[in-house]
Amino acid sequence: MGIVSSVGLGSGIDIQSLVTQLAQAETQPALNAISRQKSVASTTLSGLGTLKSALSGFQTAVAGLKDGSLFKTHKTSSSDESIVKASAGANSVAGSYAVEVTQLAKAQKSIATSEFSNFSALVGGGTLAFETGAGESFSVTVGNTTTLSGLRDAINSATGNSVVTASIVNVDHVSTGPNDPENGSTVSKLVLTAKKTGGENAFTVSGSENVDAPGLSRFFSANLNAQTLALDAIISVDGQTATRSSNSMTDVLTGVTLDLQNVSEGTTVNIDVSLDNDAINTAVNGFVAAYNKLSSTTKSLGKYGGSTDGTGNGALIGDSTLRSISSQLRQNLTNTVSSATSNYNSLAMIGLSIKDGVMSLDSAKLNTALSTDLQSVSDIFSSTDGVANRTSDRLSYFLQSGGPLDSRQSTLTKKIADFDDRKLDIQERQSNVQAMLLKQFTAMDVTVGTFNSTGSFLTNWINSL
Repeated sequence: MGIVSSVGLGSGIDIQSLVTQLAQAETQPALNAISRQKSVASTTLSGLGTLKSALSGFQTAVAGLKDGSLFKTHKTSSSDESIVKASAGANSVAGSYAVEVTQLAKAQKSIATSEFSNFSALVGGGTLAFETGAGESFSVTVGNTTTLSGLRDAINSATGNSVVTASIVNVDHVSTGPNDPENGSTVSKLVLTAKKTGGENAFTVSGSENVDAPGLSRFFSANLNAQTLALDAIISVDGQTATRSSNSMTDVLTGVTLDLQNVSEGTTVNIDVSLDNDAINTAVNGFVAAYNKLSSTTKSLGKYGGSTDGTGNGALIGDSTLRSISSQLRQNLTNTVSSATSNYNSLAMIGLSIKDGVMSLDSAKLNTALSTDLQSVSDIFSSTDGVANRTSDRLSYFLQSGGPLDSRQSTLTKKIADFDDRKLDIQERQSNVQAMLLKQFTAMDVTVGTFNSTGSFLTNWINSL
């Protein structure tokens, strides 16, 4: 006979509840211990992720100061940008120049003298060969039934065509006299425009035409009218002449591009090239802000919340890795730079100081250092022993795959998985204990029920005597 009720029929005890409590009493301490250990591991893992993110953000700011080219960045100004615009690039040098524009570069534009009734008029078959003074050339071959628009498209799509662009204009017919039958009509003409400015890019057109479909010679150079002559740009810089094929001159002033806008004969434009202190200050301010953000994060991760402030402890309180990283970064930032001169060989000497974990910048002190000894300021950040380079090396070590942070995260992730496995094992053991106890208590209840039934029988039998 079996007992199916949760309440023992023989004993009157709530067997199911009792068994559950006894099984939980046996396994709950182990489950609680695992839960606490997993919570600590999960909190630490999250804290390490936050630390890595903050270090990565600081690494980005540091990278902007590793390259010494930042301290060679110049800016330009033009006294009249309607005549000349200027922009400084790599290797530019500070200086002031007087520029006069005497001629702008122009591209050759030629129009065929022959008139056609419309786009679909046949032009003949054969080959057109294009060549420039710079030695660029290409050719296009068309069939006997080629139209004016077909010739235009063939030229524009020809392989190797870096010479001209073809187009069509619809204009009034050039009258040959009062008895001209086409007087007042609209005609189509082919226009050829050089793709590049300058005298060396002037083009000529020659070729051959098919005997059975003549007509392409109408587009040879002899039958083209020059609408715009190919011209070079000519300027004078401090009285010295410079001639180039383009209106964008990149090799007259080292590292500076001059974009010519208009002719200014008799008028000079002042071009000033100077160190771009604003760009340097922006990069340094970004560096300061990124460090302070990192410092704030590490403080928060390692803080002691105490019992009264209500904020709780940081995720990495007492963590040796956090302390080591913070200490190493402070040393990298505050130690002197051996490759810099004694006048300026540390961040503090150029206006960057750290107090109570907060970095501040004295911009006036930085700008004084930039104007006094630019190379030393550059060395403080970007030399081999410079702050940016050695800090970047440390950050790369901390953040690399298999590095101290990555290794700890991998270990913690494995621990958390192990805790989950152990929890499942204990929960399975709890189920087994619960099943065993239920079986034992059920058997006990059956026995008690049997004894109670026998007792009742004997009592009734005795009472009946």
